[in-house]
Amino acid sequence: MKLPPVDHRLDPATLRKSVEAGKPRRRRARWLARAIIVLVWGGLALGLVGLWLIYDLPRPEDAATLRRPSLTLEDRAGHVIARYGDIVGATVHLADLPPYLPAAVVAVEDRRFFSHGALDLWGMARAAFIDLTAGRIVQGGSTLEQQVAKTLFLSNRRTFRRKIQEAILSFWLYDHFSRTEILEIWLNRVYLGAGAFGVDAAARVYFGIPARRVSLWQAAMIAGLPRAPARFNPRADPAAAIARTRQVLAAMREGGVITEAAENAAVAAIALPPLPGGGWFADWAAEQAEPGLPPGEDMTLRTSLDSRLQALAEVRLKALLDGPGASAGVSEGAVVALDAATGAVRAMVGGRAESGGGFNRAVAARRQPGSAFKPFIWLAALTRGETPASLVEDAPIRIGNWAPHDLEHRYLGTITLTTALAQSSNTAAVRLLLRSGGPRTVIALARKLGINDPLPDDASLALGTASVGLLELTASYAPFFNGGNAVRPKFLEAGPATRIPVITPAEAAMMRTMLAAVVSDGTGRAAAIPGESVAGKTGTSQAYRDAWFIGAVRGTLIGVWFGNDDASPTKGVTGGSLPARLFHDLAVIVARE
Repeated sequence: MKLPPVDHRLDPATLRKSVEAGKPRRRRARWLARAIIVLVWGGLALGLVGLWLIYDLPRPEDAATLRRPSLTLEDRAGHVIARYGDIVGATVHLADLPPYLPAAVVAVEDRRFFSHGALDLWGMARAAFIDLTAGRIVQGGSTLEQQVAKTLFLSNRRTFRRKIQEAILSFWLYDHFSRTEILEIWLNRVYLGAGAFGVDAAARVYFGIPARRVSLWQAAMIAGLPRAPARFNPRADPAAAIARTRQVLAAMREGGVITEAAENAAVAAIALPPLPGGGWFADWAAEQAEPGLPPGEDMTLRTSLDSRLQALAEVRLKALLDGPGASAGVSEGAVVALDAATGAVRAMVGGRAESGGGFNRAVAARRQPGSAFKPFIWLAALTRGETPASLVEDAPIRIGNWAPHDLEHRYLGTITLTTALAQSSNTAAVRLLLRSGGPRTVIALARKLGINDPLPDDASLALGTASVGLLELTASYAPFFNGGNAVRPKFLEAGPATRIPVITPAEAAMMRTMLAAVVSDGTGRAAAIPGESVAGKTGTSQAYRDAWFIGAVRGTLIGVWFGNDDASPTKGVTGGSLPARLFHDLAVIVARE
């Protein structure tokens, strides 16, 4: 059958209707294509965001292994002076603890703990509002689940990514553990300052008792620590710790956990134990010990610290700085004491802060020793055959444009080496330097005795213009008092001492005789103790910036420095004043032992 021919000529109206009818279909097709593209790329973007959020999430099942080994330091009598690393006490359960300890935690950290889910949405909303108002993350509405997640798996960085990771892990914890188990995990793993993880470790570190024996106020103090362990730590700031404890007790009373009478009784009972001394020494000892510690093992080390001498050094240094030091323009000081025979450090105070921490002026500071460096010049003369009775001129001297002089601008003429050292003559020191082989000879000798800091290769070396450390300088005097052996400062009570013969016993005896004259007849009279053999040397740097006394009594070396951190001048403080006085106070204790 033959079909009729098709007329391809359409009138304009028909063609327009056809075009208009096809537009919606094409728009729907384009919209669908775009939607598919958006969904594909959006899904990919969400996947990438999700991967970014969780790619470094730790495995929750590995939580038990996430800890650093601990280092416990004891003084020479066996008393604990410091702990470092992760100190984890005995694992505790709610049934082991007085009920007010977990109640204090819930009252101050997560009051709705037993009623909300993995997240406290109301708390998070409140925290989000505060964060948005402040323009940064300043507060978190963290549940105990979130705190456990952060403690076990995450860092303390306050970022939105970390908060999302925290929420993910919180749901995992909520799904795998009961309320009681989560609270117990928190009690056993939360960081509570001073290296203590868990309430049992905190109770032992701060109060010397297990967590099951803490009182109400002690429980409140422990519960108040997680908010800011460094700030509310009773060892770091007792006043802040007590104020925080009062806040926790008030929260417990407001939550109906305790009565007002119980709150008042607990506040009245607060009595922190005295802080253990030796923070400066402990920090130094821990740094020295770290390279030799077995990896992954907890360690307890018996150190050489004499806690009685340490406590006196801390108290007397602060008293002198607060009293005569303040009026004399002195703001800081440092003290070290060590055994001249072995180098074992008995006491170390790196500044006026009794608790230690921060910049340790006994170890890290480098200041000009002034005349406290002169014994090396005199020793160089002895090695060249001179004796304490040899003569030297205390008279004006000029080397080029340099004309050294004494603080008093007086000259004694021809005097013995003993008198020159006792009176700390600068001109005699320069003459001895030049006639004993020059600066390089003295530098080589100082190196043998233990001075490692850079020393000037010129005649100013005789006046102590180098910059040295207190511990290093004090230890370098050891050969004068142990028969001629150099020692290296050490922090352990046991173990072999490093003793290296550097001068002869005869040279050591002559040096000891001249240093004794400094105390009996010279600039160090304030260090003298009736009936005791005391020897040492004063030192005062230019413009009275630094004042030193390095000396010994009964085989114990004691070094003292006073000055200002900014190297500003003091008001005429010399080595024979405050440093010699502090040496005397400590030497009396040593002599009585």
